[in-house]
Amino acid sequence: MGAPRVLVTGAAGYLGCQLIAALAADAVRKPAALVAMDLREPQPAARLPGVAYETADIRTPGLAAMLERHAIDTVVHLAAIVTPGRNSNPEFEYSVDVVGTENLLQACVAAGVGKIVVSSSGAAYGYHADNPDWITEDEPVRGNREFTYSWHKRLVEEMLADYRVRHPQLTQVVFRIGTILGETVKNQITDLFEKPRLLAIRGSASPFVFIWDQDAVGCMLEAVYSDKAGVYNVAGDGALGIREIAALLGKRCVVLPAWLLRAALALLKPLGMTQYGPEQVDFLRYRPVLANDRLKQQFGYVPQKTSAEVLEFYLAARKRRTG
Repeated sequence: MGAPRVLVTGAAGYLGCQLIAALAADAVRKPAALVAMDLREPQPAARLPGVAYETADIRTPGLAAMLERHAIDTVVHLAAIVTPGRNSNPEFEYSVDVVGTENLLQACVAAGVGKIVVSSSGAAYGYHADNPDWITEDEPVRGNREFTYSWHKRLVEEMLADYRVRHPQLTQVVFRIGTILGETVKNQITDLFEKPRLLAIRGSASPFVFIWDQDAVGCMLEAVYSDKAGVYNVAGDGALGIREIAALLGKRCVVLPAWLLRAALALLKPLGMTQYGPEQVDFLRYRPVLANDRLKQQFGYVPQKTSAEVLEFYLAARKRRTG
């Protein structure tokens, strides 16, 4: 297997920047070509030597031509809306997450790309009362329609499954990633951690699985440079309940019954007093807890940090930043 010619979508995002840097810095397994594609044009100081930068929308009709121009054989697809902006809307998010992914898959087939590595999410499994205690890759994806990110990941995964049947020449590696934490990460989960008190739902442990950002990058590097394929949960060993997380943060939990929390969020969100809607109750109550056995035993990647170690690492970095 020769050195791959790699294009990364969403290259200016949190994970994309780190993956591009890791690929560019790897002197032993250097790509034959490395293209960083994003809607945002990088500043001159942020450009790395040996990396070709393409400013393009994932929805653009010219993707196949771009792939052919760079003779790309491996695509890493990270472009997605994880944390919507204040002026975002579901139609725009669907056009990027779902329509954009379909456009990319069509371009890969048209340009003869051999492999696509996709960052999916544990959210694709959905937030359901009958989720098993530990969810494996054999469980169906049932992302909830009321939770946009979860629903879109489900639709994308259903599309990927269809492509595996109709276009088997396009090898797929799909990573269902847990909550990513690192030194500088900021997302909807870390926003929860910044509240004076953490919300807990009576009768629910609200377990979280975490993955160190460098472990997520390590999985993607292995996918780029190996001939492995398949669908894998990406999470550190173990899980932490919301009360354990609160204890590590040095905070207390506000424990509410699910019906009361749902009613309060339904009232407060339209008034602009919270960023969370009533759908977030099930997000906390029925979290999919990702089993990582297949990642370790079949894919061959063992995360360097457990869920607890990742959280402790994040909290130490947060303490350094805030003094």
